[in-house]
Parts: sequence; C-alpha cells; structure tokens
Amino acid sequence: MENIKIYIETGALEQYVLGDLSPEEMLQVETMAALHEEVRKELDAIEQSLEKFAIQNAVQPPVDLEKKLFQKLGLKQDFTVEADEIKTHAEPIIVPLKPNNANIRTLRFALVACVALLVISVAALFVAYNKLNDAHQQIASLNLNNQKFAATVSQLEFKNGGLSQAVAMSSSKEWATVRLAGVKNTPSANMDVYWNKQNKEVLINYTAMSLPTTDQAHQYQLWALVNGKPVSLGVFGGKNLPLEATLKMEGIDTAQAFAVTIEPMGGSSSPTMEKMVVMGSV
Repeated sequence: MENIKIYIETGALEQYVLGDLSPEEMLQVETMAALHEEVRKELDAIEQSLEKFAIQNAVQPPVDLEKKLFQKLGLKQDFTVEADEIKTHAEPIIVPLKPNNANIRTLRFALVACVALLVISVAALFVAYNKLNDAHQQIASLNLNNQKFAATVSQLEFKNGGLSQAVAMSSSKEWATVRLAGVKNTPSANMDVYWNKQNKEVLINYTAMSLPTTDQAHQYQLWALVNGKPVSLGVFGGKNLPLEATLKMEGIDTAQAFAVTIEPMGGSSSPTMEKMVVMGSV
C-alpha cells in the first residue's frame, strides 16, 4: 500500500493524462491502473479535475468570428446576427487542455490484454508445433525400425529356407552336390550346384554361394561342360534376389563340370573366360 502511495505521488499519473509520457511509461501506468484500484481511482480523479478546469476556463469566440470565416472562405452570409443575440444565445466553446476520453484508456487496457493473449497463444502454438514435429519424427523412426525389422526377418527366412534345402539335398541320394571353387582371379569365391541325375534338374542355392559383386549392367551365368563344350544353363543374380533361396536352372543330361562367369545382363552365347569366377568338376 505504501509503495502504491509513493507511486501516485511521483506525478506519473498527471503526465499520463497530459500525454507527456513515452509509450513504455504509458504502458506501465495502464498496467498499474489495471492491477491496483487506488491507481485507477487517482487517474479518474485527475481526469475529472482537468475536465472541470477546462470548462471553467472556456474561451468564448469573438462575435465577428463567423463573418471573418465567411470572408476567408469567400462566402456570403445570407443573414446577419446581432452582437447582443450572439452574446445571449451563443454557446461557449470549450477548449480543454487535454481531450478526456475514457474509452481510449479502456481500449489501451484491452490492447494490452490482447497483446498478452496473443503472446500466450503464439507460445502455445509453438510448443504444440514442436510436440507435433517430435511425434512425426518418432513415427518416422518407428516406421524405419519396422522396415528394418521386416527386412531382417525376410532375410532370416530366406537364409533359413536356403539352409534347409541345402541340408535336404546333401542328405538325399537323388541329388549330387557339386562344389565350385574360386579360380585364380577370385580365390575366395565358391558356390554349390545341385544336380539331379535322374530327372536332370539343376538347382543353385543363394545361401550356399559367395561370389564377387557385380554392377548393375552384369549378372552371373551358369555353364555346364558337356564333352568339352560349354552349355548355358541360364543366368542368375543381378539387380534383385528371387523370393526363394533355391533357384531352378536349365536341366542337363550329362556334364563333366560346372562353371560360373560374369556376363552382361541377359547372358552371352559363349562364356567370357577371363570373367570366370568359380568352377568345379562333377
């Protein structure tokens, strides 16, 4: 209470009514008036005092003011008014020191409240936007993790199917497993070819091979050596792996060896010998 009294006695309220304060100082006065009833009442009292003073010191215009105005504007008067009549009936013109408009002060308070509400709303929208952005990032991360998990599961199923087929064929009497080893240029390469001598089928197993990587324009081609001549059994690999780990190739009645070369997409009519990667005898 003592601080409010000291604030009132600083003269800031009188300067506010007279419009002598800076925008920041006027905002401070309006805030104090909104928060403290004593300040608001003092503002009202100051405004009423100034209005009363303005009325008491009102200046009556000269009697010939109208005539001079008409002459200045180049107009003619259609009638004349006696000076005594003017003195009797003319209303005094009040010239206040400062226009007193309580609505303007109310609008100032409302403007302050609107600005505060706008700031709060913007802050709330900013927080909500950040939370929404975080949620989108979390959803994207979850989707990426799900895709990676699905790819891992698919790869494990692919390998599991291929290994099961390899075990089954190795233990079967109908299928012969031909081991192809790397040649001079690719010593670490290897793969298995499964050949059924009864029904002449030939299979390869993607999980039972380790071949050098090819580019997008080339793929592998399997060859069977029949009586000293290479016979194409088809192409494999390239851009996309098949859905199944085991891939059926062209059948062959007889063969002394199998080999794999790297050829352009679609295969070649004869093997590119310098591109041979593995070879194995039956």
